[in-house]
Amino acid sequence: MLRYLVPLVLFIALLIFLGIGLKLDPRTVPSPLVGKPAPGFELPRLHALDRSVTPDDFKGKVWVLNVWASWCASCRVEHPVLNRWAQSDHVLLVGLNYKDQTPDALLWLQQLGNPYAVSLVDADGRVGIDWGVYGVPETFVIDKRGTIRYKHIGPVSMEDVERTLRPLIRRLQEEEPA
Repeated sequence: MLRYLVPLVLFIALLIFLGIGLKLDPRTVPSPLVGKPAPGFELPRLHALDRSVTPDDFKGKVWVLNVWASWCASCRVEHPVLNRWAQSDHVLLVGLNYKDQTPDALLWLQQLGNPYAVSLVDADGRVGIDWGVYGVPETFVIDKRGTIRYKHIGPVSMEDVERTLRPLIRRLQEEEPA
């Protein structure tokens, strides 16, 4: 009898953990990078591949890094929100085009609008890995000192912009850089 009881107890414990896991919101996965300096990179601009950008180019400014790709269905859902947000606020929105083909990315922005001040090419995904990207889209808020202050997993909604991103960015813009 004990021989059957142990597997049954293990199975029930597994079901309990599965049930708990299914109730968690995957967008609330804590990032170990929040509160730490943004990882360095030097990437080409999507619209000018011969010119590169580093995080140092944004020092002294609050900026938002949005990881996107033309092959990403959720990015298509998020894109109108980013367009509207970029038009309504003076937010420094930087795109990180993740594991994408440059012609596809350029066509995407031409057809759907370009909310980004600059979009960078991460063709092999190494920078995304350094930033702890689980999948696209993901959005990071970086303060004037170059510290990651917030990470949003999944598509950004206007509710996210209104309730979280806009107030955080305003607060960070009022802070003095160290």
